[in-house]
Amino acid sequence: MKYDFETLIVRKNEGASKWRLMENFDKDFSDDIVPLSVADMEFKTAPEIVQGLKDYIDCSILGYTRGTDTYYKAVCSWMKRKHNWEISKEWIVAFSGVVPTLYAIVKALTNPGDGVIIMTPVYYPFYSAVEAEQRKILRNELKLHGDHYEIDFQDLEEKARMDSTKLLFLCNPHNPVGRVWTKEELERLGRICIDNNVLVVSDEIHFDLIMPGYKHTVFAAISEEFQDNSITCTAPSKTFNLAGLQVSNIIISNEKVRQLVEKKRENDGYDELNILGYKACEVAYTQCDSWLDTLINTLETNRQFVVNYITNNIPRIKVINLEGTYLQWLDFRELGMKPKELEEFMRREAQLFLDEGYIFGKEGEGFERINIACPTKVLEDALIRLYDAIKRLAK
Repeated sequence: MKYDFETLIVRKNEGASKWRLMENFDKDFSDDIVPLSVADMEFKTAPEIVQGLKDYIDCSILGYTRGTDTYYKAVCSWMKRKHNWEISKEWIVAFSGVVPTLYAIVKALTNPGDGVIIMTPVYYPFYSAVEAEQRKILRNELKLHGDHYEIDFQDLEEKARMDSTKLLFLCNPHNPVGRVWTKEELERLGRICIDNNVLVVSDEIHFDLIMPGYKHTVFAAISEEFQDNSITCTAPSKTFNLAGLQVSNIIISNEKVRQLVEKKRENDGYDELNILGYKACEVAYTQCDSWLDTLINTLETNRQFVVNYITNNIPRIKVINLEGTYLQWLDFRELGMKPKELEEFMRREAQLFLDEGYIFGKEGEGFERINIACPTKVLEDALIRLYDAIKRLAK
């Protein structure tokens, strides 16, 4: 089947989160200004999912629903086929999203004053999930070497040794810096955590979105020891752009830990998902391999376009190597702007709505995150606007 990754669907006035944010800033932008911020795609939904949901609605009653055997089988099969990880149905704890899962984990497994390690700059809900419950953020700052980031293992070990440290939030692939951590890096991190009785919460929501030449390693799949000292957060939402259907599969092999998380989920008042979320996940994991292959090729085309265009036309901006996710991290520090000044320049002068680096922590100041999951023409128009704005800046 031929898939359409070129047609732009304008989502103005439809409640789309990133479009709404842009509209709140200025309602007068033309339809060809597309926000490239929040991590969902500007591509048509996989036709197999669209048809599967239509067929399901035609013959279903949309009442209270729990996961079916076919849903659990699809999740288990995907983990085995795509990630060489054999899991049991009983390990799957369904949540409406990874973000509410992080909040629930912090509340279920830590006490006020306990420490949680996060590897910064990082996805901003990591901060709020810790701080909202009066836990302590322990920043393990990633180190930028050339065009990629590395883990500061010495600092990581020092923080893991602290008696109050209970959790480490791992982001793999890392959002926003685009690293796909190697097996060797994960083994070193995992050993530090086991030796210091620190549980790893591994957010792997982007684990299907790996650029050619790189390989994702599921942290828990490295060994049974790592598996039982971790919680793995997965979902079809990034892979297949299903965030609006609110379905995430949280995988916990450790029965004691799983029971604590399940109890917290139920105490918060919910224990089942959107009925269409279950079905969309099942269809995605059983029928959409070819669509995903085409998506990866499209993202690689867009990644190469960004690298080539910026390198050749805007050398003051440095492109950080993108190994995984569809979120390209860009270094604007040579422009010498303060964070809010850079944000104003991007929106007013370049008419670009990206995610500002500072929202990922102080280590992200002077950076921008651009979502490349859009038709290539949209990306080209955006970079031309950026080029023109920086050219005017130089005058």
